[in-house]
Amino acid sequence: MSKSRKKQKNLMKDLAKQRIEHLFKLAEASYSVHPHRSNRYVTLARRIGMRYRIRLPASLRRRVCRSCNSYLVPGSSSKVRLKKGTVCITCLSCGRKMCIPYK
Repeated sequence: MSKSRKKQKNLMKDLAKQRIEHLFKLAEASYSVHPHRSNRYVTLARRIGMRYRIRLPASLRRRVCRSCNSYLVPGSSSKVRLKKGTVCITCLSCGRKMCIPYK
């Protein structure tokens, strides 16, 4: 792989990361008025991440339901419970549970 091609690939990944962060900001801003639109923004962000093989940061990964791609807002579209050293986040649209250990 030549240097210019590798540099171009890194530029594409950087641009994809910026787009993902921007889509999550849009999802957060538009959730109160248009929750379906924020779900679409999250779906697009995940699709961009998959295309360019970029892992979403943990802070953003916890705001997305993996089964229905909905944007999770504690108290509105998800519920958060603390159980024996884990944080359990339950999606209220599909019922999927996501448990994350903490200490």
